[in-house]
Amino acid sequence: MAYVKPIEGLALMGSTDSGHQVPIDTKKAVGGKESAASPMELVIQALLGCTAMDVISILRKMKVDYDLFEVHETHEKAQEHPKVYTKIHLIFRFEGVDMDHEKIRKAVYLSKDRYCSVSAMLKQTVDISYEITVNGQRID
Repeated sequence: MAYVKPIEGLALMGSTDSGHQVPIDTKKAVGGKESAASPMELVIQALLGCTAMDVISILRKMKVDYDLFEVHETHEKAQEHPKVYTKIHLIFRFEGVDMDHEKIRKAVYLSKDRYCSVSAMLKQTVDISYEITVNGQRID
């Protein structure tokens, strides 16, 4: 069973179902110490991690090599409480030699449309857009 417990002020220590420890905190402006990621930052990290793991796994199966792979994001949030994400833009960045653009597109879109459970959950309430670049050139 997952849980969180107070550490100091608004800082928390969470424990996942698998027993991993996750520190959580918030901004000083609202009483935190900024000692760890905020809950909303962890939502973004969950999305980035989920889709990145999918893409890595799919590209390995397709035998696509790369020198660099990163997923970046930009987002917009509601101005009023609850300050939920209203838009998330994911940027999949690849660098390498002889990259197969079609296989890269397929891997990203398989994650987007089929495999990433975090994306599937979030897209029910958030506009999520995607961008793919290979060696600095947009290919989507």
